[in-house]
Amino acid sequence: MFFLAVGTMLLSCADAFLTMLLIERGMIEANPVMQAAMTRSIEFFIGTKLALTALGIFVLVYLAKSHFLNRFRTGLFLTAFFSAYACLVCYELVNLFQLL
Repeated sequence: MFFLAVGTMLLSCADAFLTMLLIERGMIEANPVMQAAMTRSIEFFIGTKLALTALGIFVLVYLAKSHFLNRFRTGLFLTAFFSAYACLVCYELVNLFQLL
């Protein structure tokens, strides 16, 4: 569980960095919440992104042993969250290499 939490935070940092590189090269932020944060400042955008990720991880780790709808352990959601972030970072890397 610890490694998934740390890995997800590292992927969130990579996502923020790659997002900034892609935006410099003409891409746009598709998430309207993050787009609004980006209009304030880069620091606010990165802080918001990392804070929201950390909050989500905290909730999922806190509830890791509980069950959702009496069927699924919520710890599985952290695995899904990590996997989704890994796919997103791969997608951003592919786009970045295409723009170079």
